[in-house]
Amino acid sequence: MTDETDDSEIKMVVAMVRPDKLGDVKKALAEVGAPSLTVTNVSGRGSQPAKKGQWRGEEYVVDLHQKVKVETVVADIPAEDVVDAIADGAHTGEKGDGKIFVLPVDNAYQVRTGKEGPEAV
Repeated sequence: MTDETDDSEIKMVVAMVRPDKLGDVKKALAEVGAPSLTVTNVSGRGSQPAKKGQWRGEEYVVDLHQKVKVETVVADIPAEDVVDAIADGAHTGEKGDGKIFVLPVDNAYQVRTGKEGPEAV
């Protein structure tokens, strides 16, 4: 048995980024050959500071910030390339730029063709 990485590994890359950086992230993903993605509007809390406001004389705190969750599954390109592309596209240097997670995928199935494994991705 060797220490070489299995080329048929399937990985899911999940990123939470600023909504205004989505266009840059999509462009960066297309440039590395990962154009397929799913985008979901989400809200969350992290290192970005809470904002205080006032409405009708009452003070309120906004501690959940609007983000977009970008998910992509890759098998034929390295997940590290996808992570680098997302990080480059999402970077502003400010708190709240987001997080990126890489998860193993046990298997994939393509409904239309019946393909399975890396060929389904």
